[in-house]
Amino acid sequence: MVGLEFEIPSAFDPFADAKQSGGAGTKEYVHIRIQQRNGKKSLTTVQGLPKELSYEKILKTLKKDFCCNGNVVQDKELGKVIQLQGDQRKNVQNFLVNQNIVKKDQIKIHGF
Repeated sequence: MVGLEFEIPSAFDPFADAKQSGGAGTKEYVHIRIQQRNGKKSLTTVQGLPKELSYEKILKTLKKDFCCNGNVVQDKELGKVIQLQGDQRKNVQNFLVNQNIVKKDQIKIHGF
C-alpha cells in the first residue's frame, strides 16, 4: 500500500505572519489588514506603528477623515492595534505616508 501524506486545512489566521516575525515593531513594518465580519461588513486593522505615537489622536483623525468608527485594542502579543470599520486599507496607507508617520516601503497591506 502506498503511504499518502496530506495536510488538513485549518482556519485562516490573518496575524500569523506577525506572530512568526516576533510581534509589534519587528523590522519596523506597519501591517494594514482587512478581516471579514458578517456578510459584507469588514474591519481594517493597523498594527506596528511606532510606540511613541499617540494612537488615540491618530484614531480620532482617521475616524474624522474617513467617516467611519473605530477603536484602539491592546493585544498581549501585538501591542496596540487600531481597528476601523470598513475597507480602509488604501486610505490608511495614504494618510500615514502623507503625514510622514511612516514611509511607503515600511507598509505592508494584507487581505483579499
